[in-house]
Amino acid sequence: MALIVQKYGGSSVADPERIRNVARRVATTASGEGRGSGHQMVVVVSAMGKTTDGLVELAHRIAPSPEPREMDMLLATGEQVTIALLAMALHALGFKARSFTGPQVGMVTDRAHTKARITTIRGERVRRALDEGEIAVVAGFQGLSDEDEVTTLGRGGSDLTAVALAAALRADVCEIYTDVDGVYTADPNIVPDARKLARVAYDEMLEMASLGAKVLQARSVEFAKKYAVPIHVRSTFKPEGGTLVTTEERSMEAAVVTGITHDPSQAKISILRVPDRPGIAARVFGAVAERSIVVDMIVQNISRDGYTDISFTVPRGDHARAATALDEIAREVGALGIVHDERVAKVSIVGVGMRSHSGVAARMFATLSKEAINIQMISTSEIAVSCVIEDKYAELAVRALHDAFELAREPVRSA
Repeated sequence: MALIVQKYGGSSVADPERIRNVARRVATTASGEGRGSGHQMVVVVSAMGKTTDGLVELAHRIAPSPEPREMDMLLATGEQVTIALLAMALHALGFKARSFTGPQVGMVTDRAHTKARITTIRGERVRRALDEGEIAVVAGFQGLSDEDEVTTLGRGGSDLTAVALAAALRADVCEIYTDVDGVYTADPNIVPDARKLARVAYDEMLEMASLGAKVLQARSVEFAKKYAVPIHVRSTFKPEGGTLVTTEERSMEAAVVTGITHDPSQAKISILRVPDRPGIAARVFGAVAERSIVVDMIVQNISRDGYTDISFTVPRGDHARAATALDEIAREVGALGIVHDERVAKVSIVGVGMRSHSGVAARMFATLSKEAINIQMISTSEIAVSCVIEDKYAELAVRALHDAFELAREPVRSA
């Protein structure tokens, strides 16, 4: 008997019929999929359909800048509806099931409202439910701080809940069910000949998730890698297998580039003519960090006449708060001021094979140049190269890079 954690996203539980469909799928797995003994099951679910978006909109109709604590109290209600309905659907099929909120399963987080990080998972109630032959239905995306305050884990937080529970319970696999049937070489809505990947290394998936691929939340992949939790990304609506996110294999290096990602929800902020002396960068980015804003790419120009320019990117939704914080800092440190641009996107190439192949970045830059796409910022890691460009060129860049690296073709695997 295996212990399986399954996660179903909002589109998978968007209405009563889809919830019943998920219940049937869970029941099939719990009973052994018709092949013998059954499995212990933990099922993590998101809020139904666009419920979270609707709650966010409702909050902003009440207050332009809602208090983060109250946002968490509001947003946590979405998943609570889903867990109760799914447990009812399983009862109707003759299965024992019990629903749990994040706080009830001992999902302990830090105090960063709307972007909390998991610190501990107790999980005793889930273990007792499993030992009693029940299917545990758990609300994703939420937890409880050490001050007994309800918190949420940010966008995609249900993925993190599922992976974290799989790690804490030592599950055999964590299956992430969504409206796509796996991880592709690029967004198939943009690149028609994008190819589904059978296996992806943790590092590749982590880079792809953090650089704009929306199949998995980046923090969930980081958690999976740390605790060696195998993730199987599958479609709720198709029976075939999906993509296995797992440890790196030697054959994976045969593909120089594994995938192309893009993130159109970026904003670029530059602080101009900053005094070039020790401690200034710490003050600039400290002001941003105090507001729990994640900074991505950073570029500092060569100093001239004792002054320099610093540019960086942030999620577009955090752009206004970051700009407000930097206006104040610019005055304090004697900078000329700040400029910002919300019309940018990030396009990236990712692949573990880049470690052992030269000329990959040059080919990327040449491809963008051929399409007359100007590169505003560049960032590299061991297995990824990212460029910030005008957002209107993002889809063109993805298609051009997918063709340039011939990702529609299956790579030849070495023995």
